[in-house]
Amino acid sequence: MALKTFTALAVSASLLVTIGTPVLGELSREQQGAISARQAHMTLYGFNLAPLGAMAQGQMPYDAEVAAAAAANLAAVAGLNEDRYWLEGTDSSAGNNRAKAEIWSDPEGFAAEIENIAVTTAALAAVAGNGLDEMRAAFGPVGQSCGSCHESYRAPRN
Repeated sequence: MALKTFTALAVSASLLVTIGTPVLGELSREQQGAISARQAHMTLYGFNLAPLGAMAQGQMPYDAEVAAAAAANLAAVAGLNEDRYWLEGTDSSAGNNRAKAEIWSDPEGFAAEIENIAVTTAALAAVAGNGLDEMRAAFGPVGQSCGSCHESYRAPRN
């Protein structure tokens, strides 16, 4: 009985691997890692933008410590080297992501967007703990930078 159960499980596992392989095999391990890394990167942006946006919009009381920490985190994430995130063949047609092909057809424009987010988040980090007005003034350019990059280089949700 145990041999029959083992055989059934082995056949089932083999079928799952065989059926799943073409889907998983479309991207290399490195490409899959790149997509996962950049999605995690964007998640970190969103996590740290949330309290700053809430404070800027008056949905949350201004807290200098929270603002300074979130802005410092944004600047740190924006300062990471992203070269390995953007591998050829990892646009939205290749997997579960929203990267437009324009990232690779317009590398100079995309590089400028990446540089702009680094500059604007550094400026925000320099003043975020100095009061709501200063934080708001520096937060606007960060949002504009995010929006500009998303408009040009991120596909809409399906």
